[in-house]
Amino acid sequence: MKSIGSLLSEDQRESLKRNWHKFSTNPLSIVGLITVLTITFMAIFSPWIAPYPQSWGRWIDFSQASLPPSWKHPCGTDIYGRDILSRIMFGFRYDLLMAVCILAMVVPSGTFLGLVAGYYHGTWIDTVIMRITDIFLAIPSLVLALAICALLEPSLFNSMMAVSLLWWPWYSRLAYSLTSSIRNEYFVQAAELIGANPLYIMFREILPNCLSPIFTKMTLDVGWVILIGSTLSFVGLGAQEPMPALGNMVAVGSKYMPDYWWMTIFPALAIAFTILGFNLLGDGIRDLLAVEEI
Repeated sequence: MKSIGSLLSEDQRESLKRNWHKFSTNPLSIVGLITVLTITFMAIFSPWIAPYPQSWGRWIDFSQASLPPSWKHPCGTDIYGRDILSRIMFGFRYDLLMAVCILAMVVPSGTFLGLVAGYYHGTWIDTVIMRITDIFLAIPSLVLALAICALLEPSLFNSMMAVSLLWWPWYSRLAYSLTSSIRNEYFVQAAELIGANPLYIMFREILPNCLSPIFTKMTLDVGWVILIGSTLSFVGLGAQEPMPALGNMVAVGSKYMPDYWWMTIFPALAIAFTILGFNLLGDGIRDLLAVEEI
């Protein structure tokens, strides 16, 4: 069985080494990478590494209810006796699942619309797509998400749909700007002169030159998507009990502040560290790609 290194050419291996060296020279990027890897590890393996995996669902043990942080329960327990640290680990799973699913929907759709509008710049296609995009961008994101979720039954799926409807215009606008600037380059004009199909030009000639900014925005957006999803859960329009969504845990714990402060503080810190980790990682990737483009 061949190793990954043996599948890469010498130039590719050298390029990876240079990129890693550039990335690793920024200590904050390394902190972000470690944070993201740690959170992802806990999310994937939470059923096996959580100290009390039964705490993720409908588990009640009043003999352990409302215990403060201790060696047995590092983050304390909630009013039902469920271990908060275990629920935070499972909460990472739901929040990351939400971010991945939302970005998997909005990035392709928004990028495609931006590509089409940018390629047909100045035509009615450009006008229709970008005016619809402007309408969505004119409405505050959180207000639109709250309005959509209020019309639907509160659930994780419906909150994902709501955030998806408000997030695609940002990728449409980014892809439109990039495509409009690349549209008149010589290699695009050459492809048109030889009779290449517009779809071929958009996806094989223009799109590869737009991937770096789009990928950077994706990394930075993970934290914002998690924040919006946590906000919806906090106001009761996202994931519902007993699902251990971090925003919902903060909302439930806030009812018992300040006596049982740990029910709110630790889930809130988990959200903050998740957002901080992805933002630091995104900044590192952005700086790396900016250097490569120069």
